[in-house]
Amino acid sequence: MAFKQRVLAAVRRIPPGRVATYGDIAALAGSPRAWRAVGTVMRECRDPGTPCHRVIGAGGALGGYGGNLQLKRELLRAEAIEVGVKRVRNFSSIRWQGRRT
Repeated sequence: MAFKQRVLAAVRRIPPGRVATYGDIAALAGSPRAWRAVGTVMRECRDPGTPCHRVIGAGGALGGYGGNLQLKRELLRAEAIEVGVKRVRNFSSIRWQGRRT
């Protein structure tokens, strides 16, 4: 399976109400140092069934989202995730790191 497919499969496993970092997803996809490549996959993903909004930067930073951070905030808040201007609050308690399958 190609890296992009592994990334998308990992993102689809993030449960509602939880978030994962770009680095977490890179590790789950088998390339722990490829967090920037995960960002590229997220930016190019157009599948509404893939919860790209649940992928955030290290330490709870919101990261990108095609330049529409307000939409990302709204989607996260709709899942009862507390979000400030630039960060997810209570990051460590809602971080999902999954496990490699």
